[in-house]
Amino acid sequence: MDADPAPSASAPTRDNARETEPETSLLHAYQGVVCDLDGVVYRGHEPVPHAVEALRAAVHSGRRVVYATNNASRTPAQVAAQLTRLGVSLAERDVVTSAQAGAARVRERVGDGARVLAVGGEGVRAALREEGLVATSEAAGAVAVLQGFGADVGWRELAEAAYAVQAGAVWVATNVDATLPTDRGTAPGNGSLVAAVRSATGIDPDVAGKPWTPLYELSGRRLDTDASQTLVIGDRLDTDIAGANAAGVDALMVLTGVHGPAELAAAPAEWRPRYIAADLRCLGVGYVAPRRVDDAWACGDAVVRVAAGDGPCIQVVCEGPAEHVLRAALAASWEVVDSGAIAAGSLREAGMGRWWSRVAERLAGDAGSSG
Repeated sequence: MDADPAPSASAPTRDNARETEPETSLLHAYQGVVCDLDGVVYRGHEPVPHAVEALRAAVHSGRRVVYATNNASRTPAQVAAQLTRLGVSLAERDVVTSAQAGAARVRERVGDGARVLAVGGEGVRAALREEGLVATSEAAGAVAVLQGFGADVGWRELAEAAYAVQAGAVWVATNVDATLPTDRGTAPGNGSLVAAVRSATGIDPDVAGKPWTPLYELSGRRLDTDASQTLVIGDRLDTDIAGANAAGVDALMVLTGVHGPAELAAAPAEWRPRYIAADLRCLGVGYVAPRRVDDAWACGDAVVRVAAGDGPCIQVVCEGPAEHVLRAALAASWEVVDSGAIAAGSLREAGMGRWWSRVAERLAGDAGSSG
């Protein structure tokens, strides 16, 4: 390796196989932002540290921000009210739900004024009304079913959905998230309820929410920005990031929610984000992307290589901020996985798994000391 492995300050860098000018802020690079909520803006009833301030700065800089959620049970007005209480500046129209994307999909397939069986919370019925559709609670006469989450959904509602689908009704699910995190633990999500109807009918629904693209497509129409000028922000690889990649939109993964460094390392290519950061403060500062240097990957001063073989290991050649070490380590890991030298699952086993845990601890420490 050369004596000075750090990347040149003037050279373009590469992140997830795409070129990026060095240390360009993400707010400078994009005109519109599609932001996830739970795990990105808030956790439960509390704001994620630095999120509200970063989003205020984004709006102040002239960027459009919409908030896209797979949660179909609440109306946009209810979501907007919660965000306003946290200090986020937004209008009701800046909230885009999977129920709205699902209702739009139903109208595309069955036309205006159709009678639709609504399964789920008030957010589902409100979305159908917005699209000029007639919400009903009975299968008789329904030409479509829109199924979303609702805490009070029970056997009767699921049975009506099954009857309508068996009779030939168009079936659209707002999302198929199998689980739902609550303050008491993990509960069945809409995907579990959708599975019950699927088991009864043998039919698969049309899905509107992440990681399918209709929710992001509706968000893009609200922003009125091209995909190339839009940034998606999320904390889940399998929904937020996978959906952004499917829609052809760049994605930022923040490590404030569900998935962390170990899950990132083992992620298949279609789940990998273009950008990775500890939290939303990254929006307003220069983004330092990793680049290949000899047999390693560098990010800022950090240089990391992954040694393959019977006992793969991560070698930090030069130290740097935890965020930079992580970006370099992920780039190196993805390269050896994609080459077939090691299996993605091995990056989470034994010592490798402990390495990612230590990086996560460092990231949390850096965030606390700089907050």
